[in-house]
Amino acid sequence: MSIAIRDVHEQDLDSVLALNNAAGPAILPLDAARLRRLFDAAEYFRVAERDGTMAGFLIGFGSHAPHDSSNFAWFGERYPEFFYIDRVVVASRRRGGGVGRALYADAQSYAELRYPQLACEVFLEQGADHALLFHGSFGFREVGQNVMPGDGPRAAMLMKTLCSYPWVHATYGDALPDAPWLLQPRHLASATVATGTHA
Repeated sequence: MSIAIRDVHEQDLDSVLALNNAAGPAILPLDAARLRRLFDAAEYFRVAERDGTMAGFLIGFGSHAPHDSSNFAWFGERYPEFFYIDRVVVASRRRGGGVGRALYADAQSYAELRYPQLACEVFLEQGADHALLFHGSFGFREVGQNVMPGDGPRAAMLMKTLCSYPWVHATYGDALPDAPWLLQPRHLASATVATGTHA
């Protein structure tokens, strides 16, 4: 069975919103206006489909984006260049089926050509162990903790060094070759990722 990773479309936003707000306490809720701002501003916003239905999505920002997340700002105060995973959501019925891994692999493939590090956070609420283990298996390490304003949740701040970036940057600088698979995600054609993993 395969997972299709593609750019988000405007007509997907109602489904993205419903998926986000059904995800539970590990994901901050959104309203339609906030989601629209993310849609307009995100450098990376892709969805995963399995059996023709949306199974998950991932939103990401480069370190110089005008993004108002306090967790994004925490990284920005400490690291000059990084790609930030703002949120990743997998439908409850699809968890453990490889959707999260496929989204992370796709995001990393994009980020490692452009940024030296990948950043994200995991909220340290009850039941966070599986999320921490998932990120640890991808090579993330905790670099600090942050409490969001207004008695918000405490988050473990995670970073991963992208080992391909130094060679890519030394070889190509900011002028990557003109190849379709290197374009910004919002311009990519759909890609199907075959997966046999179950995480």
